[in-house]
Amino acid sequence: MRLFSIVTAVLVGFSSNSLLTRGALGGGHLDPASFALIRLVTGALTLMLLVRLRGQPSDGRTSWASALWLAGYAIPFTVAYVRIGAAVGALLLFGAVQVTMIGTGLLRGERPARIDWLGVALAVAGLVVLTLPGLDAPDPVGVALMIAAGVCWGGYSLAGQRGVDPLGRTARAFARGSVLALPFLLLSLGSVQLTQTGVWLAAASGSLASGVAYTLWYTALPSLAAWRAAIIQLIVPVLTALAAAVLLSEAVTPRLLAATGLVASGVWLTVWPAKHRT
Repeated sequence: MRLFSIVTAVLVGFSSNSLLTRGALGGGHLDPASFALIRLVTGALTLMLLVRLRGQPSDGRTSWASALWLAGYAIPFTVAYVRIGAAVGALLLFGAVQVTMIGTGLLRGERPARIDWLGVALAVAGLVVLTLPGLDAPDPVGVALMIAAGVCWGGYSLAGQRGVDPLGRTARAFARGSVLALPFLLLSLGSVQLTQTGVWLAAASGSLASGVAYTLWYTALPSLAAWRAAIIQLIVPVLTALAAAVLLSEAVTPRLLAATGLVASGVWLTVWPAKHRT
């Protein structure tokens, strides 16, 4: 039950992050470079405050790898978001995540059961149903950036399976990721666009939807096989679409309902109790 609660909170955070990013960039309130840097910096500040408040020394063994993966995800994801649509972006991002995490899990010796592969197929089919009918010919640079973001997010998630001090490791990853993202902002100074609304949206994305949610994700990952962690994340685009329907009055279409059913069924099969597997 504890793992279920943590994963549920993570998925809500990830979906909120998508909505906040859409609001800031899609609404023209902030440029991509500023959004990425503010997101990382506010995430770092929030998590460092939480580390200080908990009154327990932070584990100091974190390498720069997680920070590289995090920055490698945040920067291309943000830039790609303004070059390609949300539908094709979700398909590319989560497709790359699946290939990275499931492939790595297989190389590590993970062997999903037949019912798990059925779950994978259903969940991926749900993502395709959600996104494919609305796709146009995407911008090739945006495609490459989103695939790179997906690979990096898969790498960041896999790094979290080590299970040592999730809060401290995530705080350091965000702090170091901010340093790595700074040159990106400096190179984009000519196109900086700041509004109060955009800054608040980016801060909410970094502090809560990213910083806190990523810490919870690192807390959950040691209990999840790589392939299972990959499939669970396919709930995010569906949950985001449902949230947009409720909060932004976007249409609830038969395609969205069909995708929700497929993804939910697929994820359920992957978390089915082991005693029922064949």
